[in-house]
Amino acid sequence: MSYVADPPVDAYLAALPAWQQEICQRVRELVHAADPEVTETIKRTVQPYFVLDGNVCALLAAKNHVNVFLYDGGIVPDPEGIITDGHDNKTARRVAFRAGEPINEPALLAMFRQIIADNRAGGWRTLRARGETSG
Repeated sequence: MSYVADPPVDAYLAALPAWQQEICQRVRELVHAADPEVTETIKRTVQPYFVLDGNVCALLAAKNHVNVFLYDGGIVPDPEGIITDGHDNKTARRVAFRAGEPINEPALLAMFRQIIADNRAGGWRTLRARGETSG
């Protein structure tokens, strides 16, 4: 997979324990696979964000897991039940991965693609206001 890596995102990942690096790198590859126009940056001082016409997702490593925040306003369907927290959150939901847990790549990739499509259609706030939510 070819994408433009952001050096500060590389530095964030390099500072993590190996198991967190693996999870973050795989999520990074999946979000770029969802659409080649996705860009990455650091926001909130240190947090990697992946954006395309708005936020798609962000990474945040915690002590015993990695958080993937999905910026979808809770409207993207989760038929495989991968969302672990934030079901009633107004802006973002979370998928947490722990060492040794598999990533449901098809489900996560589908969610990234839907978030990107929603962003291109004006973003989840606009879609919700028009009653055009996907979830």
